[in-house]
Amino acid sequence: MGIKTSNLERKEIMKNIEDIIVKESTSILEVLKIIDKSSKQLAIVVDENKKLLGTISDGDIRRALLNNISLNESVINIYFKTPTVANINNSKEEIINICRIKKLHQIPIVDDKGDLVGLEILDELISKESKPNKVILMVGGLGTRLRPLTENTPKPMLKVGNKPILQTIVEKFAEYGYINIVMCVNYKSHIIQDYFGDGKEFGANIEYILEEQRMGTAGALSLLKDKPTEPFFVMNGDLLTNVNFEHLHDYHTSHNAMATMCVREYDFQVPYGVVNIADSKILSIEEKPTHKFFVSAGIYMLSPDVLEYIPENQFYDMPTLFEKIINEKQNTISFPLREYWLDIGQIEEYKKANDEYDEVF
Repeated sequence: MGIKTSNLERKEIMKNIEDIIVKESTSILEVLKIIDKSSKQLAIVVDENKKLLGTISDGDIRRALLNNISLNESVINIYFKTPTVANINNSKEEIINICRIKKLHQIPIVDDKGDLVGLEILDELISKESKPNKVILMVGGLGTRLRPLTENTPKPMLKVGNKPILQTIVEKFAEYGYINIVMCVNYKSHIIQDYFGDGKEFGANIEYILEEQRMGTAGALSLLKDKPTEPFFVMNGDLLTNVNFEHLHDYHTSHNAMATMCVREYDFQVPYGVVNIADSKILSIEEKPTHKFFVSAGIYMLSPDVLEYIPENQFYDMPTLFEKIINEKQNTISFPLREYWLDIGQIEEYKKANDEYDEVF
């Protein structure tokens, strides 16, 4: 039987979640700011009497973005209205069990009337466990666009924030419990291997695959010695991002996806007036319109069955793999990134990364 919470304890719990409580009328943009600012990764929707109405998560907002819902709209049509909850009288062990059965990271706590009491976070109830999912990092590129910086140093080993780009990537994955890392190396591979060793110093278990020829972002996966049995990450080694890898993992599995591609919104403004014509007749003129696209962000999560589509020991890139999977009518989905993301491909981007690193990380 659980231990009942006193009124004093209840007030203290409520105080700790006041910053994530919102109303149905709150705008999506405002909720987005609240989730980003908070470490709790969600907001809780209540009525004027603090009765729990539902929750809104990072995933709910991403789905809204994909459906072209304006950030200025209220959350009333996008929040989750039937969340799993625990009772104020549930014990710690009972709450942990509910979270594990339902695969939840957080769970609202309510009293017998359904009024919000607090929020329990699974990671705070139990020690963080390492996860079996592999992380495949593509770190064998030549980095020709960053010369002369890469003449003696592999691009992923260029320092941003007084540490190699690759170290930040490894530490971010390890922070979320993804410690089983495979680095696909080629150019000046000894520098990477000498620095990271077996990964223990960085809280990880690191293995290496040497690409003796260019294999592409998907072809190198055919060289894996131990084939993954769980969904696994693939990421380019020249990216800086603070994406929540657990959210990506949960998103992939909840959609029962074969392959998930992180995508980034890209804006392009036409520098001229665009004339819309039909049979020589001018229908309209748009002055310097902005076009928006989703582009690949170089971060993927793949299910083990994907490996069957990759040819052995030959160049094969990730867009080709996705096209193959799509043609086979398999479930491929996108994960829109709204977190910090920067592809360090040119000198200007390298300078930008160093300017922004301390603020972001």
